[in-house]
Order: sequence, then C-alpha cells, then structure tokens
Amino acid sequence: MMNNYIVSAEWLKEHLEDADPIVIDSRFSLQDPSLGRKQYEEQHIPGAYYFDLNTDLSSTPQKHGGRHPLPNISEFVTKLSAIGVQSDNPSLIVAYDNSRLAFASRFWWLMRFLGHEGVVLLDGGFDAWKQKGYPVTSVLPVASSGNFVPNPNYDWIVDIEAVKERKDLPGVVLVDSRARERYLGEIEPIDPIAGHIPGAINYPWQEVTDAKGNIQQVEYQQNRWKNLENSEEIIVYCGSGVTACVNLLSLTIAGIDTTKLYAGSWSDWCSYQKDEE
Repeated sequence: MMNNYIVSAEWLKEHLEDADPIVIDSRFSLQDPSLGRKQYEEQHIPGAYYFDLNTDLSSTPQKHGGRHPLPNISEFVTKLSAIGVQSDNPSLIVAYDNSRLAFASRFWWLMRFLGHEGVVLLDGGFDAWKQKGYPVTSVLPVASSGNFVPNPNYDWIVDIEAVKERKDLPGVVLVDSRARERYLGEIEPIDPIAGHIPGAINYPWQEVTDAKGNIQQVEYQQNRWKNLENSEEIIVYCGSGVTACVNLLSLTIAGIDTTKLYAGSWSDWCSYQKDEE
C-alpha cells in the first residue's frame, strides 16, 4: 500500500484473492454516459463491481442542485450492502476508473462521508492494471451480502446558501477545481453560463495526478496547498461536485481536514443565475 489512500496495481494484484478488498469499477464518460458500463462489461479487474456515476453515485438532477446531486443515502447503502460492504467488520474497498481518479474519487469521498474510512484508490486506474499485464475478465461478480450502516458527516457538505454566507469570511477559502479556461470563463462545454463563483481561487483537479493518472507524491500535494494549510475552512467545488473530490483527496493526503464539498457546484450556482436572466 502506497499510503492510506492509494494502492498500486502490484499491491492489488497481490491481494486480489484475499477476503478483502472489495473492488469498485467506476469508469464513466460525461460525453457518453453508457460507455463506462460497456467497458466494464467487456473487461474489468476480476471480482470488481460496477458503480455508475449517474445511477449509483448521484441522484436524479432537478431544476436546482447541480448536474450530479449526491445519491439518495438509503439507495446507495442498499447497493453497498448488496456487494458485501460491512460496518461491524469493515471491508477495505479499492476504487478505480480510467479518468485520472475523476470518478473513483467521488466514490472514495462518498464512502468517507458516510463514515467508512477503509476506502482507497488504485494508482493509475484500469490502464495501469492492464499495462502490467494483469488479468481482466468479462465475468460479472455474484451479489454478496453485507450490512452497511451509514454515519453521514453532514458538516462535510454545504449548499448554495452556505457558500453565499461564508465564502467571503476571513479564514474561509473557496476553491474552484475546474480547468483554468473554464474557471476564467473562456470556454464552458457543459453548463449554460461560463465563469466562476466570485471570490473563488483556481486549483485544477488535473494537477493532482500526472498525465497517466498516477498520483503525485505526498510532498507535492503538501506544497500544492501550502498557502491554504492554515485556513479555517476550505470549500471545494467544480462543475457538478464530482472532480472536486479529486482535490478533496489531494487535500486529505496533504493532511488538511478543514474541507467541505459544495455538492451542487457551478452547475447549481449558475442555475440560479439563469433564473435571473
């Protein structure tokens, strides 16, 4: 195990036959929402269960609340119990994707939000696994039986009203996790309005890993957030509350625990702006 939050493909291969871990495939494409499941059904790490961003890791979007609202907790817990996740004998869970942790980090954050600490991410994702020549399969795992009892940390999330009230307070920092050109409003490929929340500073989520999706070293993560390490509160957002979780991972690795997720993110914020037009 590389650290408390990341494991290598070698580590996972060595432990794949153990009772733990439970492996989660969360590959997804925003451009083609059915692609991740198709890729999973064609080949995945043996024993891995599939969790879909739209149907498993999010609830149905409404007029407000963002493009990927947090999942209904009871429905999510039912899905976790059905793959053998336990609370009385906590399982180690390893999540992976092929998008530089963009979607696996959402799963990682959700599990920690619900009180399950034993969750890690596969360094380099599915691509790293395949490049090692490790086995893949199209065989779907059978359902298991678990009993996951959530203990949600509701103080880890904020809504638009809390962001408005707190973003300009001394000691509070608002972090926009999107690519620089989206933050600057130069492009906006998804949401109806370009730009960022006033007062937000930009830490693109892509900086957390290298181009192959391998996590940057702990020292890198610490240096990245050095200017914010004494902040009383860091509110993190992105387009819809998904890739913000990559920055939340980075902050956690850096040892900073004063973080909150604005789950609705820019897609929620600009939905109110659109109402005013």
